[in-house]
Order: sequence, then structure tokens, then C-alpha cells
Amino acid sequence: MSKTQERVDTAPNGVPQQGRVAGPVAPPRVSARRRRPGVIALSLALIAAGGAGVAVLLLQVGNRTEVVTVVRDVQVGQVLAEDDLGKASIALDPAVKAVRSDDLDSVVGKRAAVELKSASLLAPSQVTKDSLVKAGEQLVPVGLEPKQIPATALVPGQKVELVHVPAQGATDTGKTSDVAPQTIDGRVVKASSAAPGTGIVVVDVATSATDGPTAAAWVAAGTLRLVLAAPDGS
Repeated sequence: MSKTQERVDTAPNGVPQQGRVAGPVAPPRVSARRRRPGVIALSLALIAAGGAGVAVLLLQVGNRTEVVTVVRDVQVGQVLAEDDLGKASIALDPAVKAVRSDDLDSVVGKRAAVELKSASLLAPSQVTKDSLVKAGEQLVPVGLEPKQIPATALVPGQKVELVHVPAQGATDTGKTSDVAPQTIDGRVVKASSAAPGTGIVVVDVATSATDGPTAAAWVAAGTLRLVLAAPDGS
């Protein structure tokens, strides 16, 4: 006759027990996070600032102006061609004066009043319908050595005087002449960059038609000097 054995657990105190059943496990207590009003206010402020920045950016992108640009270098006095100009859409500051793209046709055929550089905006004051050499004037090119170039930059429209000086190598009598040197009034039309090596700058000066040949003779003889006139032209 077989006997059925029954598993009996023994408690630590040695008393047999009939299998213990574990009770339910209580979940850990989680304390509620304390809300900080200051952090919430800062978050809202950052969100508002970001939204305002996006709005300003969109506004700037929307308020763009079509303007005329210079696509290649143009020398002073040169007639502007359509190929010299282009168009660009930019956010234009009201303080910046630029030719609008709608007025492109009105500047084609005019002359550059100043030297125009590629990749720059075209301003209304940079073009003129008048020839830089007016009726009754002649253009005299004057070459200046580095020591003869004034520190003040020569710009188109600047008034100058062409002064006749004694020729180099002339005999010095040691006496000072009381006769004032002969001068010719002129106006700068264009000044070139310094030539590599020599540093000579060529200045195109507009003079009256009657003074042009005399000024050219002074240049050929090396007896001409260029002097800047007073700002008021006196």
C-alpha cells in the first residue's frame, strides 16, 4: 500500500506550514511634483518671444523691394547700357536711396557720374543725363607722380587749378619773381588708379576750350602742376 507524501514547508521556528501565499505588493508612493509659477511664466515668455521673432522675420521677407544693381564695373562718364545693370529683391532700409527696378529704363542711356562697382546698388545721384565735359570745354589728361598726388582723394566734379611752373633744369637766377604764376581753372572728370610700378595717376581735367591747348602744352613740357581749389570753388 503506497503512501502519498505531502510537501510541508517549515517555518523558521521549526513549525511545519502548508505553503504560504504571497499577498499583493503595494506600489511605491510617488510624491506629486511641485509646480513653480516662475518657471511656467518664463516658458510662456520664451514661447511668446519666439512667436514674435518669427512674425518679424516673415514681415521682413514679405516687405522686399525690387532695386537696380550694377553687374559690372562702369567708368566715370560712360553711358550705361542695359547689360551693365541688373535687378535684386532686398529688404531696403528707408534711409538707403536706390533706383527701383521699375525705373531701370530711365537710367539706361545716362552717364555714370561716379565710378560704379559691380555688385553694388545704383543710387539716383550716381547717374546723370549731362555729359561730364560740357559744351565749350576740352578734356586735358594730366599725369601726376606719387609726390604730386594730393592726400585728398580726387573725385569727379572737384574744382582744381592747373599751375604753370618753371621747367626742370631752368637757370635759377636767385631772384624771386613778383609775377604770379599763370593758372587755368579746371574740373576733375576722372582720376585713375595708381599705375603699377610707377605710381603715376592720370587725372582727366575739363578746362575751357580756349585754355585746353595751353594746358596740354604745359603737360607736354612737364611744367604743369595740379592744385586743389577751395571747397567753395573760390
